[in-house]
Amino acid sequence: MKLSLNWIKDYVDLPGSIDMKKLSYDLTMSTVEVEGTEELARRFDNIKVGVITEVLPHPNADKLRICKVDLGDGVYEIVCGGVNLEPGMRVAAACPGAIVRWHGEGEPVEIKKAKLRGVESYGMICASTEIGLSDLFPQKEEHEILDLSFLVCPAGTPVADALDMDDVLIEIDNKSMTNRPDLWGHYGIARELAALYGLPLKPFEPVKFENKEKLNIEISDPVRCPRYIGVGIENVGVKPAPYKIRNRIWKVGMRPINALVDITNYIMLAVGQPTHAFDADTIRDHITVRRAEPGEKLLLLNGKELDLLQDDLVIADGRGPIALAGVMGGADDSILPTTDRIILEIANFEATGVRRTALRYDNRTESSSRYEKAIDPQRCDQALSLGIALIKELYPECEVRSFTDNYQRKLVCKELDVSLDWLHRRLGKIIPNDEMAALLGRLGYKVSYDGDNMHIVVPSWRSTGDVSIKADIMEEVARMYGYENFEPTPITTSFDSAINQLDYDLVRHIKEYLALRCGMREIFTYPWMSDRYAEAIIADLSHTMKLTTPPAPDQKLIRSSLLPNICEAVAKNERAYEKFSIFEEAQVISDESFESKYDERELLPLQKRYVAGAFVGSYKELEALFREAKGVLEYMPRHTHMEGFAFVKNEKPSWSDDTVWLNVVSCGKAVGNIGLLNKKAAMNCDIKNAAVILFEIDTTQLVPFTSRTNKFTHLPAYPLVDYDISVLFNGTDTWEAVYAVLAKEIKANPLLHSASFVEEYRGKQIPEGKKSVTIRLVIGSLEKTLTSQEIEKCANTVLEKLSKAFSAKIRQ
Repeated sequence: MKLSLNWIKDYVDLPGSIDMKKLSYDLTMSTVEVEGTEELARRFDNIKVGVITEVLPHPNADKLRICKVDLGDGVYEIVCGGVNLEPGMRVAAACPGAIVRWHGEGEPVEIKKAKLRGVESYGMICASTEIGLSDLFPQKEEHEILDLSFLVCPAGTPVADALDMDDVLIEIDNKSMTNRPDLWGHYGIARELAALYGLPLKPFEPVKFENKEKLNIEISDPVRCPRYIGVGIENVGVKPAPYKIRNRIWKVGMRPINALVDITNYIMLAVGQPTHAFDADTIRDHITVRRAEPGEKLLLLNGKELDLLQDDLVIADGRGPIALAGVMGGADDSILPTTDRIILEIANFEATGVRRTALRYDNRTESSSRYEKAIDPQRCDQALSLGIALIKELYPECEVRSFTDNYQRKLVCKELDVSLDWLHRRLGKIIPNDEMAALLGRLGYKVSYDGDNMHIVVPSWRSTGDVSIKADIMEEVARMYGYENFEPTPITTSFDSAINQLDYDLVRHIKEYLALRCGMREIFTYPWMSDRYAEAIIADLSHTMKLTTPPAPDQKLIRSSLLPNICEAVAKNERAYEKFSIFEEAQVISDESFESKYDERELLPLQKRYVAGAFVGSYKELEALFREAKGVLEYMPRHTHMEGFAFVKNEKPSWSDDTVWLNVVSCGKAVGNIGLLNKKAAMNCDIKNAAVILFEIDTTQLVPFTSRTNKFTHLPAYPLVDYDISVLFNGTDTWEAVYAVLAKEIKANPLLHSASFVEEYRGKQIPEGKKSVTIRLVIGSLEKTLTSQEIEKCANTVLEKLSKAFSAKIRQ
């Protein structure tokens, strides 16, 4: 947002000794972030008001003229191609060293003395586009020179002085005042500066209307429209606004239109209260503030025609909608070329409703951006005072014929009680009560004390949500006292040993393992979930937290699991890739809660960190896909140095297939799940053809090792032999049970070093109810090279153990 320093000075007499650097610093440290300042007059350096004394034809060009221009210190010849050059005309003459844009286009260039078609020209007579004044002085035709004949000033006067450009523009970062609706106007910033420097703020004189007709104004939804003021004014007309008003509007980035429209914009820029003017002759019967009815349409001032919804708040007359409340007026009922009677609207609209409407129709305006911040209804009084004063100044013959102030939901100023002991502890400093009362009093607060309690009455312009808890009062005291006046207190601590954050290291190791060793792609998703995917994956959403202002109507759920967003990523990628694997490590918000140490809330949601992933492939390779995913989890503890995983079947996840699923257990606690996404959930996620193995692990439950447990083992001096055996087992026998037998034999037999699973086979060659399992035995001696008979004997011993435990037989 841009501000004019001269405009601010209308409301507070700033000390002449203050410079912009200090003012910017003080505002930034206490109130809003000043992004930069600009001395506006610098744009017009070496540009003077010249008076044309004579216009002569150019000897070598039909479209050029030689103008003799009085610049105060002499008469100079300037060659110009303007079509409206006349003797006695005042113009903007760019002298050598001035910066302009040729014909208002391209990069800025510096003016120098030059010959044009053989005639030396001292400088340049400028059009409004060439010195950046096209919005303030729009051209009526091409090659028209800026006519400054309306100015009363001697030749040679700097254009910056003649056009009241000796001003400083202050650029404010809008994000820094999103929660400060009182600052969206020059008067609000002036109030802050007055408080900072202990200066008086000039008030607006209240306006009273007696014995005036009542306008028929009805409010059917006082929640969406707490207050509506309508003023009927006659004997006005469409004409240009005085230069002062047009100049101020232009300085801060708006385009002057005509006197009536410029007055409404001037009020908004001055006090932050949007206003609107209707052509009174087009209004039928009455004005009603209501919800739109089915089938109603509205043509806006910008030419956009809307099909209104019932959630839209509109201003309507007897015929239908005439304005979109808080956003923009209608094209048929606003100021027209023939307007001579107006109804001035000064209203207050609820913030969230205006924001919804503006976003719905992609129609954000200066008006809606202010209403969205929740401005207070009392500001209507300031806007009314300023508006009536401006209209009477511009139209001395005008008459206020009717007036209505429909104020149904009066704003109750917020009241807070703050413990002085709490405040002093939080500030880290004891500030005397009188000093705190004086500091807060400058900002409009009413302060009283009762023992340890400080009672605060918040001013109306801060009572719409900005100041609502005692921490806000602490901030107000601190910023007014000056953050730089708080002495820093060093933190005393001692480090007895190195800090090793094993849990953070473990998460990093897990991500490196999945990405580097397992070749999975890491993804990053938003901290909310789409309703469609959440409903497909999570059985019960009743305890899931919701966003109050979601990015979209179907994205209001805060993620309590990573799997919905993982499935959404799978759905978007399965069409492009036949096989892939992805993972994400991120925070989730649990429906569990814990007690807060702060006073403002009793319970806070529990935040955890999960890692989840998906292996995507064909149903024809489902078994291999599941074994790959399970293998990734099985080897994760070894490579990341944490307690191992066990896989059990205790509780089936709601999203998994009835058969292909496992619970993941570590240290006796369930920490996650792995399984095949069932058909119903896959179809609801729009995953049509791919088989998807999902896993999700709660990393906050994992236990990292406190130190590395690796042991050094010599390489074998004698060769080890890989010996594969294929054994027939019952179809119900599990590898876990088989390996338990093998593990006992490994401990008991010094020649057997390890045993591992190779493959499982069921087919025509295998008897019904049986399965063939191929096991790889590693056999060898640390003392000699084994003979084939010794190797066979060791393998037969293993077969005997398996036969005894499972009635297993060697496959022939």
